Amino acid sequence: MSVTAEIRTGSDGRPLVEYQFNVHPDMQDLLDAKLAVPKTQKPGEMRSGWNSYGARLSQPYPEGMKVEDIHFACPGAGRDGRIPVRVYRPKGVASPAPVVFYFHGGAFIKGSLDSGDTVAWGIPDQAGCIGVSVDYRLAPENPFPCGPEDCYAAVKHVAEHGAQYGMDGTRIALWGDSAGGNMAAATCLMARDRGGPKIAGHAIVYGALTDDLSAESYKRFADTLVPTASIDRAWNAYLGKGRPTTNGYAAPLKAKDLSRLPPAFVHYAEIDVLADDSIAYAARLKEAGNDVTLRCAKRMIHGFTRARFGGPDAAAEYAAACGFIKKVLRT
Repeated sequence: MSVTAEIRTGSDGRPLVEYQFNVHPDMQDLLDAKLAVPKTQKPGEMRSGWNSYGARLSQPYPEGMKVEDIHFACPGAGRDGRIPVRVYRPKGVASPAPVVFYFHGGAFIKGSLDSGDTVAWGIPDQAGCIGVSVDYRLAPENPFPCGPEDCYAAVKHVAEHGAQYGMDGTRIALWGDSAGGNMAAATCLMARDRGGPKIAGHAIVYGALTDDLSAESYKRFADTLVPTASIDRAWNAYLGKGRPTTNGYAAPLKAKDLSRLPPAFVHYAEIDVLADDSIAYAARLKEAGNDVTLRCAKRMIHGFTRARFGGPDAAAEYAAACGFIKKVLRT
């Protein structure tokens, strides 16, 4: 695998990175969508571009799925004690039903209920449960610990009040990708340390788990479409003067104690600056006595769950994580 310091496009407008890194052909639509994202450092423009990025890869809801935007009342968290969420109810799911929470990616700075919509609805659709996507607060306006506190508060709310939504608050799983993977891992730590709620399992997909960017993958893939420099800026926005952090809720890979956590499915892209975060996190979870599955999406790139409609191999990677969620919610 060769690495170059410049990402260019060919005469047909397609990214040459596909050939430089031998990227899987199922990633082509994802690569095209990534190249269309505007290059800017202004949070408002970044968020608008991220929503457009999500829209380029969106697909209609499955027939019979009910989708509703509501707010959870969570005093001390969210915006004035209210956390926006999007609830997905697949056709035929009984009430009360188990719940999977989805925490979107976006480098701690961007992401919304819309940007992560297609990834979010597919999980409950395949796992046979209710899905709840959380619109947690974003940096730099709302730096750590706002994001994970919102995610934890939303999970705790369902554990305590799920019946009013037709949700089984005793059967909860988490799925987070990229920055959302950080939120999911932090939420598990908070739940353990704060006496609940019980979480059946968590899927961490190409998670951003530490602000220490010295691992080999940050060098090997430093100049890809998700460059190391952008990850560095994201952590600066999220932690501000608190970087480098020693707080495990901020950087779960740095947590001193990773014992007594729910079963984990740690899923990473082979071609990704964040790859080593996942590998190290899975190793530490296992060392601490947890039930862990580590899976590599071969020849795939950061964001591969968005590409599940791009080909059978991408679909299989997405289905593997959904299968884990289905399993832990039925156990």
